[in-house]
Amino acid sequence: MTSRFKTNFKIIRISFLLLMLLACSLGTGTDKSGAQTITYWSANNPYEVELARVLVAEWNRQHPELPVRHQPIPEGQSSEEVILAAVVGKSTPDVYSNMWPGDVQLYVNAGVLIALSDDADFDSLLRRRVKPEILEEARALDGKLYQVPWKSNPVMMIYNRKLLAENGFSAPPRTYSEFAAQAEVIAADLDGDGYRDRYMGLADIRALWWQRYFDFYAHYIAASGGQTLIANGRLAFNHAAAVAVFDFFRSMFQRGYFPMEKSQARGDPFLSGRAATRFTGPWEIAHAEKLKPPGFEYDFAPLPVPDNFSGPVYTYGDFKNIVVFKSEKPIAPVLKFVEFLISRESDLRLLEMTNQLPLRQGILEDAQFQGYFARNPMMVRFAQQAEYVRGVDVYHNMKEIFDAISQEYEASVIYGAKSSTQAVADAAQRVELILR
Repeated sequence: MTSRFKTNFKIIRISFLLLMLLACSLGTGTDKSGAQTITYWSANNPYEVELARVLVAEWNRQHPELPVRHQPIPEGQSSEEVILAAVVGKSTPDVYSNMWPGDVQLYVNAGVLIALSDDADFDSLLRRRVKPEILEEARALDGKLYQVPWKSNPVMMIYNRKLLAENGFSAPPRTYSEFAAQAEVIAADLDGDGYRDRYMGLADIRALWWQRYFDFYAHYIAASGGQTLIANGRLAFNHAAAVAVFDFFRSMFQRGYFPMEKSQARGDPFLSGRAATRFTGPWEIAHAEKLKPPGFEYDFAPLPVPDNFSGPVYTYGDFKNIVVFKSEKPIAPVLKFVEFLISRESDLRLLEMTNQLPLRQGILEDAQFQGYFARNPMMVRFAQQAEYVRGVDVYHNMKEIFDAISQEYEASVIYGAKSSTQAVADAAQRVELILR
């Protein structure tokens, strides 16, 4: 047994035991009056825990006959592993609102999720709420919807406005050539020890599958005009766009325009003015507003694209969705609660309390949300970008696919052990084996 397999097995085993204890503590799913209780798990970050607390309290005031009990997802190596342990231990919640879409097909195959599109009224609600292409992307291989596309955190480029202006650039880079040209100026100087005084950008060098959302995958979606990795059950990324993305990041690291650092031990390089850009999501706004030094100015722009690119710039949407697990409880009350979670009022709370975007059509034109966007103009950038986002493919081995790509990315981009063309070809070969 490999050390990696042992580690993963240990994590899942520990998560399983934690979930067993949690299941015992939650009791039988009824409240003190004997009414059947809907169990709801949210993400466990402070903002979403507070959002869930407020929404559940409001629901319980309005629906005392259908009480909901909220539980942040238990701590673990990742929420995905905790949910897997809950499925194995038969201790899943009724409703879960932090599902990574890449895992949905796995649970569909296991037969543990409710097909939401089987309910005609709920299916109609989803069609009114979500753009058709996003809804179609969320469908399982059997054509049904087992997840509610709920929220998005589009990956964009944050940039230091003053730093670019001070170096003679009136606008952020739009193409790879513009990015490299600005980097040559901004990252030109070395300190007395031979280290860069400034970098053009930041990208995580760790070979973690989920880190590829923010470098390879988001930029691949941009470079390819909105393509994902798999199309009609077949590999779709072994082409020039993938090679161009590898080449872009490889050149940034090889030229020293991106630092070879695994952590931010010396503080935040972007907010300290040591890096001109980084690729991130709307969560960066709260972080920047809290920690930026006086006079610091930043803004957001679409990701850079190849020089010959034309058309709208897509990106990774970083979706988290809502699913309903099968249980012996009637489905109608559970769907009623889910409908409450995705109402216009709840979506406004989501924006106000977490700065995450509901996957709702026409949100910038909806009067319900205009006050929020007037108070939060940076979020307008992300709402506009949310018109051009992609998620991950519906396939049960998406983690393995991202892991294979991540290892080839590390070999070529970080260590220069093989060319971009060879690395993409090798990644494609490995993904083909996974798809079989």
